[in-house]
Amino acid sequence: MSFCERALAFPCRGDWLYGVASVPPQPAGRGVLVVVGGPQYRAGSHRQFTLLARSLAASGIPTMRFDYRGMGDSQGAARSFEDIGDDLSAAIDHFVEAVPGVREVVVWGLCDAASAAMLYAARDPRVTGLVLLNPWGCTADDVARTTLKHYYRARLLEGSLWKKILTGRFDYAAAASSFAGLVRSALGAGRAREGDSPAPEALEAPDAPLPQRMLQGLSRFQGKVLLILSGADLTAKAFSDMANASGDWQRVLGAPRVTRRALAPADHTFSRRDWRDQVAGWTCEWVRSW
Repeated sequence: MSFCERALAFPCRGDWLYGVASVPPQPAGRGVLVVVGGPQYRAGSHRQFTLLARSLAASGIPTMRFDYRGMGDSQGAARSFEDIGDDLSAAIDHFVEAVPGVREVVVWGLCDAASAAMLYAARDPRVTGLVLLNPWGCTADDVARTTLKHYYRARLLEGSLWKKILTGRFDYAAAASSFAGLVRSALGAGRAREGDSPAPEALEAPDAPLPQRMLQGLSRFQGKVLLILSGADLTAKAFSDMANASGDWQRVLGAPRVTRRALAPADHTFSRRDWRDQVAGWTCEWVRSW
């Protein structure tokens, strides 16, 4: 199917935001809003977002990608992904205005953009679906624990490591210092998880840990969810480890409204063409399935 692309400009809190809409001749009533994960802009790593939008539009699904304030071409001060609710609202406002017929929106996000989508979705009734790829939900302790569990285990099997050791080029002091720091952080995280579960009001506090606020947002959101995780990505592994250790996360992600997909060989940004095409295919199939 053919489609056209339109440059978009729209205001948000006194700043101008810029984006691109990929629109088929007869757009479906459910569109996809692609949110960038920083620091990058609306084309995405290796043009992933551009190619995704065009693939979806060619299948009849209108798609918009944009730069939020402080990112890419858009105006405004740089900001954390935790503070882009106004940007998402402004983008959805313009999307439904620029593409007549779009009545509901699926928010698509990779890494911290997926986290931002979880924090926002329940606030906006126009958002009926989320596509979440390798969500960022880590504290520093989570990173340490995941690195110990997954990275070092795999590292011990690499020939390049043993070659360095056998040829005397391995820096034992630096490795020991790094390993010791990770162990300290991981042990601290373990002790923290052994305590009581936070009270519900603590989950809603603005200063609650990010994973707790993500859980609260996703629990309140009643729409459909597609979760896609890479097999060769520490961010995805950290998210999986966190979710598997929490009964609350398991209940939310085990609900019938959640569809889960895993791409075992893929890296964080799905950098190979076959990985990118698989993600686009899963997204298209899922968006059109309900």
